[in-house]
Amino acid sequence: MFRGHSPRSLDPKGRLMIPPDFREEIARQSPEGRIMLTNLDGCVFVYPLPEWERIELGFKNKNFLDSRIRNFHRFFISGAVEAVPDKQGRILIPPHLRTYAALDKDVILAGVGDKFEIWDLARFEERRRITEENFEDDMTALAEGGFELRL
Repeated sequence: MFRGHSPRSLDPKGRLMIPPDFREEIARQSPEGRIMLTNLDGCVFVYPLPEWERIELGFKNKNFLDSRIRNFHRFFISGAVEAVPDKQGRILIPPHLRTYAALDKDVILAGVGDKFEIWDLARFEERRRITEENFEDDMTALAEGGFELRL
């Protein structure tokens, strides 16, 4: 699992150093180090290749007569690129993903379980602020939907 968050900086070529604990998790799940990057929620989602393949299989039996499914599939899958960290643990984030997620220099890598996300620092902080403002309503909605959190 990917957990926690780590501030990082993109270099001028758009390369990003993956934190050691994230690299270890990538290697555990994908011995060749292969990962998939794609666009969603205003950031870059990063999946180890086996997890990505599971997602692709999830589209196999969907009803593509529904234009919403086709549109999401097109957006999510066509935005994807494969990457392998170099010997220094860096990946190149392609221009279309840097533009989509407004990644310029200061970024945050946020571990969210089966994947991690790459956020522009300002966007990440704004998203967290909004989440904190709506926390009580969101927790109520989760509880009403059957989610249980035992503390």
